[in-house]
Amino acid sequence: MTDPVLTENLLDNLSTAILQLNEEMHILYANHAAQALFERGLNLLAGCPIYQFITSSSLDMDRLKHSVQFGESYSDSEVDITFVDGRHTQADMSVTNMFDGKQTCLLLEIRLIEQQKKISQENHQWAQQQAAKELVRGLAHEIKNPLGGIRGAAQLLAKELPSPDLKEFTTVIIEQSDRLRNLVDRLLGPNVRPKFHWYNVHEVLEKVCTLVDLDPSHKISIRRDYDPSIPDVYLDQDMIQQATLNIVRNSVQVLMQHPEIKGLIKIVTRIERRVIIHGACYPLCVKVSIIDNGPGIPTELKDTLFYPMVTTKKDGSGLGLSISQTLVGHHRGKIEVESWQGRTEFTLYLPIERKEPQK
Repeated sequence: MTDPVLTENLLDNLSTAILQLNEEMHILYANHAAQALFERGLNLLAGCPIYQFITSSSLDMDRLKHSVQFGESYSDSEVDITFVDGRHTQADMSVTNMFDGKQTCLLLEIRLIEQQKKISQENHQWAQQQAAKELVRGLAHEIKNPLGGIRGAAQLLAKELPSPDLKEFTTVIIEQSDRLRNLVDRLLGPNVRPKFHWYNVHEVLEKVCTLVDLDPSHKISIRRDYDPSIPDVYLDQDMIQQATLNIVRNSVQVLMQHPEIKGLIKIVTRIERRVIIHGACYPLCVKVSIIDNGPGIPTELKDTLFYPMVTTKKDGSGLGLSISQTLVGHHRGKIEVESWQGRTEFTLYLPIERKEPQK
């Protein structure tokens, strides 16, 4: 075990990211997992201060320096890390004070917990959303039945009224009954069966971009970053267009409320491998990311964001994201969201089916 080549080989085969820092917080060593985490090779990491690659972190940098000076070792859990390229992750971290024979330094062990936490949160939130939908569906049917009776009674009463002036009141009853019925129908969500065909997902996204660009009420820029290697996807074009449009319009409306921000929305497509969606593992998925540079989603709304009637907008119905989740769910896909100050990212995952050759 004293062979340095063997030691380095063992470190490079760990799934835990290992960093060695000197007293100035400069990186002395990074194993392969750490290089993958920072998306930089050892030559680009060595000799650079760690805060050069991290824009913000809930890990206390002053405590790291204190650890070097006073020989303190400690652990911290669920540390939020934001990298300079905008990526965001969570990790458990251990800080160990050590002497390498020449100088006192720190050994950082970074264990990513984001994926496991995401799966657990996704299963929990999915179960809650399904329960909420069943509750809304039951209430909606209970509301629609008496509404039909109220509307019918108002129509019959209008025929029996002696004065045309009195019909104004029955007209109000009928109109409000219709308004409530429309609201209930929207709560129930789309009830049309999907019409699946093979489409290029970028054609669908371009239609969304065109609709948003043609809106004269804003000057928010849309930037595309498409992966041209993505194959055709078996989907309902209208449903995915509507799901995406709801999310993009939400971003536009939030950015319009903050004119001090130079609004930018990025739409990024990539292929993602081995994606777990509601307990099932799909070998390949299309990953569509919609990213804006707005103020972020309030913490208290993050867990209930896809519930019906949940919104931060004064005139919003809170149905857009709920409908989007339902439409993507018809494709066995899912929508995830990550948000912090200056960045909100909605990610749609759509499984890629194998296209059978035509006979």
